[in-house]
Amino acid sequence: MLNRSRLNVILLSVALAFGMGASSLVMTTAAVVGNILATDKTLSTLPVALMFVGTMATTVPASFLMRRIGRKAGFLIGIAIGLAGCAITTTAILGGDFVAFCAGMVLLGSSTAFVQYYRFAAADTASLEFRSTAISLVMAGGVVAALIGPNLATYAKDLFAPVTFAGSFASIALLQIGAIAAISFIEIPKAAFGSSSSGGRPLLVIARQPAYVVAVVSATLGYAVMTFVMTATPLAIVGCAYPFADAAFVIQWHVLGMFVPSFFTGRLIKRFGVLRVMAAGVMMYAGTMAFGLTGTELIGNFWAALVLLGVGWNFLYVGGTTLLTETYAPEEKAKAQALNDFTVSTTVALASLSSGALQARFGWEGIVLGILPALVVIAAAVAWLTWMRARGEETPLQA
Repeated sequence: MLNRSRLNVILLSVALAFGMGASSLVMTTAAVVGNILATDKTLSTLPVALMFVGTMATTVPASFLMRRIGRKAGFLIGIAIGLAGCAITTTAILGGDFVAFCAGMVLLGSSTAFVQYYRFAAADTASLEFRSTAISLVMAGGVVAALIGPNLATYAKDLFAPVTFAGSFASIALLQIGAIAAISFIEIPKAAFGSSSSGGRPLLVIARQPAYVVAVVSATLGYAVMTFVMTATPLAIVGCAYPFADAAFVIQWHVLGMFVPSFFTGRLIKRFGVLRVMAAGVMMYAGTMAFGLTGTELIGNFWAALVLLGVGWNFLYVGGTTLLTETYAPEEKAKAQALNDFTVSTTVALASLSSGALQARFGWEGIVLGILPALVVIAAAVAWLTWMRARGEETPLQA
């Protein structure tokens, strides 16, 4: 019989499959819809950017809300926000209203802020030994998301023909209902947040730890790089005269690259250490640059670059999350996690917004070259912490 910790992991993985399925559907279609609805085509990715603004604005209050009312209630509120965003975006597409579409995207982003805490919820009741595996297995739910999202985007695209993509966004409601079913059965006691009477160390003290800095830098820039490239990819593929189905195919494989490694990322972290796995993520991103700069073939360039982009994101995001859990006590987790996810979502929002403008001005090569500075910073941060730990100058808080 499964213990409660492992059952929570399974349920959260299922819920993440539905939640990230909605996100992958949105990421497959939103820039194209924006391009259709916007008069100024440089604003094509504004809806995607506003989705991340919604995430950014919600990450901090979501964390503290869940500390007050518990994980389950908080997650259900997040799903309700997603249903509202689904209704507004669908109506906006049917009415050709770019502003309303942007408003609905903000709500979808707010819902995503709650989904991002699923990985931390898995860690709440997991033992120290099982923690990295629990985080990794929850993220593995994204494999199903990779199959659901782009396929729904394609198959439901003409549901309200002649208006395209309204059906794609309407189908998000089905995914949210599936998430409700999974979340309803999780059991994570409020005590997992630690004592509410003590907030632990000041946030500045927590944030100044070398491991915390590297975890936030790696997760933030790693996520920003992934979003920056992925947001521009459907526009680049369609701009090369490939059909939308080809763009959906590439994004689907990209999302598989993001989440298939989660079946073994936790074991890789146990065997080789979190910093080596994060360094491997940087190398995957370097491979994205190599394939992205050598042409615009669908498989040999776009597909290969986006698969490596997904794997690199997985290693950096799961690795960064695992590293972050080493830096705080239970009573400190709400503020430590909130600062991390707020930083991530803020930077990702800026990356997605700039992606459309740079794609319009400099093309696909400009997008790929634009990720180099971030890769240098991540690599330097990981190398710095590796050096500090080798010298015994930094050890995990929860070792």
